[in-house]
Amino acid sequence: MIKLPKKLEAEEIVNSTVENPFSSQRIPENRFRLFDPETDRSWGYVIVDHTGRGPGLGGARMAQDISIQEVSRLAYIMTHKNAAANLPLGGAKAGFVANPEWFRGSPNLKEELMALYADVLFPIEGYIPAPDMGTDERDMQVIFDSFSQKLGTENHMRGAVSRPYETGGIPIDDWALTACGLFAATETLESLIDGFSIKGSKVIVQGFGNVGAEIAIKLQKAGAVIIGASDINAALWNPAGLNVDELNTIRKSPNGISNYSANTEKRFTPESIDRLLEAPCDILIPAARPDAITAKNADRIQCKYVIQGANTPSSKMTEYYLQNRRNILSLTDFIVNAGGVIGCAVELKMTADKGYREKRIEEGPQNYLEKLIHKTISQNVRETYKIMLDHNDKDLIFREAAFILAEKRLKTVEEFWV
Repeated sequence: MIKLPKKLEAEEIVNSTVENPFSSQRIPENRFRLFDPETDRSWGYVIVDHTGRGPGLGGARMAQDISIQEVSRLAYIMTHKNAAANLPLGGAKAGFVANPEWFRGSPNLKEELMALYADVLFPIEGYIPAPDMGTDERDMQVIFDSFSQKLGTENHMRGAVSRPYETGGIPIDDWALTACGLFAATETLESLIDGFSIKGSKVIVQGFGNVGAEIAIKLQKAGAVIIGASDINAALWNPAGLNVDELNTIRKSPNGISNYSANTEKRFTPESIDRLLEAPCDILIPAARPDAITAKNADRIQCKYVIQGANTPSSKMTEYYLQNRRNILSLTDFIVNAGGVIGCAVELKMTADKGYREKRIEEGPQNYLEKLIHKTISQNVRETYKIMLDHNDKDLIFREAAFILAEKRLKTVEEFWV
């Protein structure tokens, strides 16, 4: 069993050689290393990228191999995701250096670790934690309770967010809000591209987790055929279609979707699960870790559209090659997977503003959010697509157009609380 530290401390990283991987024009506002003062072992990083629109909202990701480079890259994306969604929030990210598997069957041990993280995060006022890979709404509740105790009130906008609904939160995963945004983006493509239809499209989902499973369900209900799915345990492919109900039932069980019992044409073991990305399909949805599509496999990708469920599943140069050399349109992560952060922003306001909360509860918060997410992301996909088509640079890719939109909104804060 892993031995937890007695406490964690944060030290600001100054004069770091870690630069922003997307922009040479700007470095993050603050960078912190979280460490055990007794052993100097690093237990995580916090990057506050930009707070011009408000405090930095971003997920707290837990992985044993998390790096400051990955956290910095994701924080930069959060700045643009929140700006593009027109939220009164900046961008930030946390990375916890721990293996979620350590806590399988030991929720008390994980709660103890989250309490340590809560103590070390509280002084970093520019950061609002939210769940991400390896963390969930129960973890956020631990952080929220700790923050509330220190502040002497539960009516605050410090976070954490995406807590259980029964304690006043908005359950991003239970309500499938990120998948709601991905579906809105895919649906919008039908009106933008002649000949494209969700009905009958063949879909591969890489990362059949909270986001991947839900977008698979939504697309199947709209008439798509889910022909491929993967998690860390296995990758499955069947051109006639997979049983999505069974996949969703077994995905949280030990060994995940490797327990799938229905027919498959091909199965890939953990050592070769990335080969699923190269299978022929109409829509490819990477919904796992960064850099799923790189220069190493870009020539072998055989889809027509990429809907980026994960954050930074590919780079600008890779997407340039896909769009301008392979005729594969890749819809940028921070435009299409913003459903979760929209839910987080609404939760923050509901927590701090009693009147706003009563209004949302009266009309049904889940129904309200689904409509708001669909409207926001559909509009952003349309605006980004138009920027791309109308730009003087005819090689402009969707990601570059998305940054043009986000950078414009980064300079202003409009009224969001409708």
